[in-house]
Amino acid sequence: MTSTVEGILANYAGETPGVIGNLRRLMLHGRLGGTGKLVILPVDQGFEHGPARTFAPNPAGYDPAYHAKLAVESGCNGYAAPLGFLESIAHEYAGRIPLILKVNNSDTLGGPESPISALTSAVPDALRLGCAAIGFTIYPGSEHRNVMYEQLRNLIREARDVGLPTILWAYARGKMPKEAETSVDVIAYAAQIACQLGAHIVKVKPPTGVVWQEAAKKAYESIPTETLEERIRHVVQCCFEGKRIVIFSGGASKGYDAVVDDIRAIHAGGGFGSIVGRNAFQREHGESLKLLSDIMEIYEGA
Repeated sequence: MTSTVEGILANYAGETPGVIGNLRRLMLHGRLGGTGKLVILPVDQGFEHGPARTFAPNPAGYDPAYHAKLAVESGCNGYAAPLGFLESIAHEYAGRIPLILKVNNSDTLGGPESPISALTSAVPDALRLGCAAIGFTIYPGSEHRNVMYEQLRNLIREARDVGLPTILWAYARGKMPKEAETSVDVIAYAAQIACQLGAHIVKVKPPTGVVWQEAAKKAYESIPTETLEERIRHVVQCCFEGKRIVIFSGGASKGYDAVVDDIRAIHAGGGFGSIVGRNAFQREHGESLKLLSDIMEIYEGA
């Protein structure tokens, strides 16, 4: 145990011992264990985007075991995936790294205007597989968002009762332009919604400098948002003044230096860490390990 981790967990004092224990398990595991920072490897993109788009850049990734091995080798705090991937590797990796079951998923075969993910697994599956947490996606902005919020209410209650925390992917999506999905006001709003719904860890995308909501523009005149560091600091502030763990996705595939630059800004802005998928596992294995190592080195900095 470290004072840093225990200080973060003190913000969850109303939670069950099981939830606290599994949050502690995540935060004490891997290279960043004890620092209060998290780097998680998520591999749900095969379901979300299709196998060729996801794994063809590094064909080793078609094998579910590749990703679990990468997460362990690199020293990640945890590994997140849908049911099928976890079922294929849990017998070997449960107990070696905290596993996170992504309990809802969607595909790209339907229309984008009213997204909603299907419940593809359940809390008993997470227990059976030895998981440390469940993951769930909401789409603020979708016309189906209230259905997702109600599903999440029940799932968080069920998971909490058996000691599992919930990591919430909060991705604004629906009848809005692409630039709105990552605008600073919408990202901050999605993060606040996630906290209000009871998420223990919030995952959002790094925000751009766009302010999309007309009603929010006046408020943002007095909020510094020029740099990514400033925008990260604002999103953290919107997560109960930093009393909830908020981590940031790696986003779309991009160059090595661009990924590292984003991580530096996330760290400087007070983000709790990163959940990096495609930008890690789509690279050649040695480069993947180097990138994850460089990311963790940044988070290890004072």
